[in-house]
Amino acid sequence: MAEDRFPFAAPGDKSELEEGLAFTPKFGADGLIPAIVTDADGGGVLMFAYMNAEALRLTIETATAHFFSRSRGKLWKKGEESGNLLHIASMRTDCDQDVVWLSARIDGHGAACHTGRKTCFYRNVALGVPAGRADYRLEETVSERAFDPGEVYSRKG
Repeated sequence: MAEDRFPFAAPGDKSELEEGLAFTPKFGADGLIPAIVTDADGGGVLMFAYMNAEALRLTIETATAHFFSRSRGKLWKKGEESGNLLHIASMRTDCDQDVVWLSARIDGHGAACHTGRKTCFYRNVALGVPAGRADYRLEETVSERAFDPGEVYSRKG
């Protein structure tokens, strides 16, 4: 699925990539770049998704988060159906420009997750399980929902 990288230039040499001021994102072989989204006000991690060149371009141009859905194989404007749009306060990239970090504020119910929770990271993985055990467990850390996803998405149907 190697996507066209337009309108982004190809990354330069290591020095330019790490120290230069040109944004030249390094998309993976699948044409995607990982995107981490955090809460602009509280700093907590809201979600993780992927962007293709078009999603990245639209996000930069509109300051509203767009992603590429790998499962649906198409562009996705976050919150378009639920009303929980992500408005980008700032965007950063890492030292080798192969990931982006979005700091965002959420419209609507204030939930980034389709389950109705503010964050997609609402469970901890229990650590310290001895080797050979197959019962790795999750512990819910955020149970409060900002909205009922069944109600919101059934109205859109």
